[in-house]
Amino acid sequence: MSELALPAALTPVSRRSFLQATAASTAAAGLAMIVPASVLGREGKTAPSNKLTLGVIGIGPRCTYDLKSMLQFEDIRCVAIADVQASRRDAGKTLVDTHYGNSDCKLYRDFRELLDRKDIDAVLVATGDRWHAAASILAAKAGKDVYSEKPCGITIADCQQLADTMHAEKRVFQAGTQRRSVPNFQKAVELVHTGKLGKLHTMHASVYIPELDNAWLPGEPLPKRDDVDWNLWLGPAAWRPFNRKYVEGRWRGYWDFDSGARILDWGAHTVDLCQWANQADDTMPIEYEPNDQNIVCHYANGVKLVIDFLPEPFKVREPHYITRLGTCPVRFIGEEGSVETGDEGEIVASTPALQKEIGDSYKRVRGLDVSAHSRNFFDCIRSRGKTAANADVMRRSHLASHAAAIAWILQRKLKFDPVKEEFINDLDANLLRSRAARDWAAG
Repeated sequence: MSELALPAALTPVSRRSFLQATAASTAAAGLAMIVPASVLGREGKTAPSNKLTLGVIGIGPRCTYDLKSMLQFEDIRCVAIADVQASRRDAGKTLVDTHYGNSDCKLYRDFRELLDRKDIDAVLVATGDRWHAAASILAAKAGKDVYSEKPCGITIADCQQLADTMHAEKRVFQAGTQRRSVPNFQKAVELVHTGKLGKLHTMHASVYIPELDNAWLPGEPLPKRDDVDWNLWLGPAAWRPFNRKYVEGRWRGYWDFDSGARILDWGAHTVDLCQWANQADDTMPIEYEPNDQNIVCHYANGVKLVIDFLPEPFKVREPHYITRLGTCPVRFIGEEGSVETGDEGEIVASTPALQKEIGDSYKRVRGLDVSAHSRNFFDCIRSRGKTAANADVMRRSHLASHAAAIAWILQRKLKFDPVKEEFINDLDANLLRSRAARDWAAG
């Protein structure tokens, strides 16, 4: 019998319609059956049929922080976690199940099994840097919307392919550059855009002191695959012997695993904020010149971007960042004044009049907070609108950060074509736009 010829009794109905009809018929029959209002979406509750389901790929310290914020949303349901380490999978399940008061969260060693689930709407990708682009691309191709921790790709080519895939698959994407959704950074950018600083001429973005490390830690016995899947942990990165320090988080700084000589650790945020302040989300600097203290970049509109190297633990800062403002500080300078802000939420202006105007016009929230940023992501999943840090925004700010890193690596001035997205007359620099990917799927 064709679908069109189904009898009325067998015609498919929605879950909401079924539950409402069941509740009504039960009441009419006088049976002592109670259906909670939350099931039907009343009393301010979200009906189960209207919840967005979330899967997690890679759950370490940063992901745990993100996920705790996402679990607060009543219309979001985390249903699955994938991680190559058993200890992290188990800790994630404890977090989620404790929050919901059940034992429903499913665990996977191989994230491809999670992506095979048709009931998952979106994924949070919070692996190490080497996996962000590849996992996000596979998720998009599996029909999932993606929130990816930053840096979203460890090469220019990764970021280009990621953005292209999100467009081709028509997926909603949010880069984990959450400071675009944090009030003090938003206010600082607003001051630039509304002309309160006069004509913008210089911006400062802080980053870690760059470093390159191609060494290998000593090889150790390989653990059982279910405890740590070393092949999947490495993923697209070049093979090297197992060492437990890597999987415990000591992979940062190593070229095979990190992004742009560590410049993107902060630069993915701070350069992104400068891109936004300069209203340059559709372009990027065209010139990059490194020195011992910073990388000086220039836009076609004449604005200068200075990417400053800040030493850890950030007690001594050049050029004289205000320490109390916290990590990831940025400074915007115009012809009539300047503002500086960082993760502690305070904005410091160059003049009393401007400081008075800022006053308490924004809510103080720490720069690490992802609540508003993730809410924006989930709202855009429903509306299919553009997120605050969508794939195009990510592409340009990440490419700018990578271009700066390549200039530092080569220790020479580079020129970049924002349209062709390639360096001008520099073969070495163009070769560094991509890296060979290991065939991890065959392992």
